[in-house]
Amino acid sequence: MRAIWSGALSFGLIYIPVKLYDATRSHTIDFDLLRRSDYCRIHYAKVCRETGEEIPKEEIVRGYQYSKGKYVIVDEDDFMRANVKKSQTIEIVAFVKESEVDLRFLEKPYFTEPAKEAGKAYTLLREALLSSGKAAIARYVMRRREHLALIKASESVIILNNMRFADELRSHEELDLPAKGYAQLNDKELDLAVKLIDQLTEKWEPQQYKDTYYEELKALLNRKIEGKAEEAPPETVSPQPAVADLFARLNQSLELARTKNRRAA
Repeated sequence: MRAIWSGALSFGLIYIPVKLYDATRSHTIDFDLLRRSDYCRIHYAKVCRETGEEIPKEEIVRGYQYSKGKYVIVDEDDFMRANVKKSQTIEIVAFVKESEVDLRFLEKPYFTEPAKEAGKAYTLLREALLSSGKAAIARYVMRRREHLALIKASESVIILNNMRFADELRSHEELDLPAKGYAQLNDKELDLAVKLIDQLTEKWEPQQYKDTYYEELKALLNRKIEGKAEEAPPETVSPQPAVADLFARLNQSLELARTKNRRAA
């Protein structure tokens, strides 16, 4: 793996030199944009808005417009100068119970790896997190913006999960939602819904969930490469009407779930 950031993890007066590695990967298939008539490849060019002239990469700089038509140019060193410490340090500012962190705040996980000379300090923080059952809240700068992060220990690695700031989360208050304790529900419907949830509850095994659409799309591409025509038009799923008889539908769903569980037993 290739490190995407290097600096230090700050824990009180302890500095642990670390590197960050992407902890996720996505399953995507790359497509080129082509002209339909001759499959000529299309690329996006960076052009001057005034003249339409294409601009080479080495001539492109970042500018901040402080007044109409007036800019100040900013380079990578300027981003560092804004706050050198935040640019080079993941600073732990507090410890919290992980269960108290709303999942909406979590954004993207990264692995941390200590420098060889920092193995003992890294182990100390990892074991302290595991023993206390706590996670850490930290701040740092990466890719020209400040990040909030949740730091937790998992088995032998310390994971950093980027977080959203509170003011980045939208409120649901503007949505037209049914009130809590919705008056039209009755106890029988609620009881059946809870029983259905119980029937469908299973141990979380992440390995059983795979990106099946990725495999299905690859299969379709292979059929097209082999010249096998897809003659039937794609099926569309019609929107389902609102359920009129919730009680009957819940009963049917519960029976299906029970049958599935009996077969799996």
